[in-house]
Amino acid sequence: MCNMTLEELSGDQSTESMDTVGKALEEVLSSALPQGCITVGVYEAAKSLNVDPDNVVLCLLATEEEDAQDVALQIHFTLIQAFCCENDINILRVNNMRCLAELVGGVKQGGEPMDLHCVLVTNPHGSTWKDPALNKVNGFCKESRCLDQWVPVINLPER
Repeated sequence: MCNMTLEELSGDQSTESMDTVGKALEEVLSSALPQGCITVGVYEAAKSLNVDPDNVVLCLLATEEEDAQDVALQIHFTLIQAFCCENDINILRVNNMRCLAELVGGVKQGGEPMDLHCVLVTNPHGSTWKDPALNKVNGFCKESRCLDQWVPVINLPER
């Protein structure tokens, strides 16, 4: 159930709120990476979602302008979004892939760039992750759903 006032329902989410959520998302990624709680790549994410969806706490979908014409990628996004909605996994769109690459170490061993179109954050080693930044991001996702924005877009802060 959504506990929002009429003013909150009729207005867009403020830029300040979006900035706060962007910073919280940055904190989540920074703390998840050293714990090995990040899965990067559309195919790797799909495999992880198939094997253990209950362990996924957040799904990030990232694109650049030229990706809008990639039909296969858009189909993957649609399927991932549907799966996440069905399994109560929060989803965010991220519009700054360069910043996302900096946060998750955007290159594989050997210097090959990572596929950052989909990034999953999972619980560390089978335990439930208690993180105030993750709670803030999840709260933002819940509020967005109340506003009928099932996949809100987040601006990651410039580093």
